[in-house]
Amino acid sequence: MRLCIQEPQGKEVCPKGYGRAADTGFSSSDTLKSIPYLRVAIALLVLSAVAIAIHGYHPYAEDSEIYLPGVEKALQPTLFPVGTDSFEAYANASIFSKLIVLAVRITRLPLPYALFAWHFVTVFLFLLACWELSGKCFESVRAKTGAVLLVASSLTLPIAGTALYIMDQYLNPRNLAAFACVFAVTRTLEGRHWKAAAWLVFAAAMHPLMAAFAISFCVLEPALRRAHIPALAYALLPLPKLFEPSSSAYHAAAQFHGFHYILNWHWYEVLGIFGPIPLLVWFSRMAESQHRREMAAVCRALVVYDLVYFAAALIVSVPSRFEVLARIQPLRSLHLLYILLLILGGGLIAEHILKKQAIRWMILFVPLAAGMCVSQRALFSASAHVEWPWAIPRNEWARAFLWIRQNTPTDSKFAIDPYYMNIPGEDAIGFRALAQRSRLADALKDSGSVSMFPALAENWYEQYQAVRNWKEFKADNFAHLNEVYGVNWVVLQAPAENDLSCPYRNPAVLVCQIGH
Repeated sequence: MRLCIQEPQGKEVCPKGYGRAADTGFSSSDTLKSIPYLRVAIALLVLSAVAIAIHGYHPYAEDSEIYLPGVEKALQPTLFPVGTDSFEAYANASIFSKLIVLAVRITRLPLPYALFAWHFVTVFLFLLACWELSGKCFESVRAKTGAVLLVASSLTLPIAGTALYIMDQYLNPRNLAAFACVFAVTRTLEGRHWKAAAWLVFAAAMHPLMAAFAISFCVLEPALRRAHIPALAYALLPLPKLFEPSSSAYHAAAQFHGFHYILNWHWYEVLGIFGPIPLLVWFSRMAESQHRREMAAVCRALVVYDLVYFAAALIVSVPSRFEVLARIQPLRSLHLLYILLLILGGGLIAEHILKKQAIRWMILFVPLAAGMCVSQRALFSASAHVEWPWAIPRNEWARAFLWIRQNTPTDSKFAIDPYYMNIPGEDAIGFRALAQRSRLADALKDSGSVSMFPALAENWYEQYQAVRNWKEFKADNFAHLNEVYGVNWVVLQAPAENDLSCPYRNPAVLVCQIGH
């Protein structure tokens, strides 16, 4: 029903914060104060469980290979006696590993259970942050519900060409920084800048790069609202000084991460940069017509934020002398933009389209959730959709890595196909993260460490060159790895013909010993 009233003179009068366009079909009893906070928390806990059921859980996948070994080594110092540079660089740049280690020691939970618990809590806090932020832009419970449901249904939505999701299917520092950044934006809109700063400090302690984008937005939004030029200048300053001379080794590592360079993006990925702009302009006009000043301000700030970081991406991509600066990854700023866009879009859809029609809610969210679930099942096709801490892995590669953890000495040194994460059926499971053993450098994750920490380039490049022709390796090649790098075990894709002793094999993988 309408919130505005008609005076006898024919003039329409609306409560503060509403306008004629606020005819959204909810009543005054459908406002935020009508729902106890405990009920909201319970609902979000249930929604968190549903979100994990939709998007899956894969604790050792993808970037777990560079974040989790730091936790494992801190808990068991005898692990990874060599080859620690690529993951310790990340561990030293964040308190993530220290936080997880502290939680494990306090709770005495086995690490797999602690990782799952932290992932669940992180999803909950992220949805709670989105709920609170939506309340700064919308007045109705219905709009807030639509905003949070759209976010929860889209956690594994790919963000343009950045190789990011809204939230990963495993615990990592980005996920922890994500909810802190959203809380910081909410506190900024409330004008509670010290609390916003506290959340940003926490985010920076988790993931400095992702926090830097949120910091710039939290400075940009109030600066645009007040036309504060000095604050705008600070918001648009480059990230911390990252100029270092490039090298051929660094260049080789950077080529594995072409998404750092906008010129390598496909046209549909570039559309992910500019597509949000007309939507944000439209949302801003709707917000202005409804006298929703905070929402309009957020939309305007996001347009400027998007264009500024697009310009920064061009600067670090076009001149080759700025190659090392590409590790700033300016377009990862889209992560925060997409989160806010989903919140705004979900609220508006709920108000103006879904309203009180349950069938409309089902028509939108059931196919969306099902589509996201199907896409994740296809992405991790050889693994269980939710890899419970107590379950035996279904994936053959994971089974082999687990056998290695349980049956080889902790000081063993392994070699594996440098592109092993791309092998069909491997499902991007990290060897170090699950097997908890040292290995020679790979082409995919260790090169990512090099792209962020150029000092690692030469050592990585030497090891990568030693194994780059892995598929052509014979007995003498393995003997060379043993002689030069002390490698005494190898992981091979089955079937593989060799004269090595292979105490473990399954239909996909062989684990073989060298020099015995």
